Amino acid sequence: MEKLEKINITTKNLASGNCQVKFVVEDDQDSRYGYLLMTEPKPVGEIILEIQRKLENRRMAERNINPLFPVAPAQEDPNFYLFSA
Repeated sequence: MEKLEKINITTKNLASGNCQVKFVVEDDQDSRYGYLLMTEPKPVGEIILEIQRKLENRRMAERNINPLFPVAPAQEDPNFYLFSA
């Protein structure tokens, strides 16, 4: 069964030319928020897909399902921050 998540985003253009995306992820279990720094403008759909991909990568790193084939530790992404609300 697929998790149902609702992602709301707000964008802000920075003086550096980058775009800061603030996002809120709401699902059945908890709410989280975070920030994503983007160096180029993208459509809203692509931004949400990027956030979903990064969230899934984080979940997979936390699970490390098979101890016989350990997943290498993921490099922290300095452009992606996630907090519990």
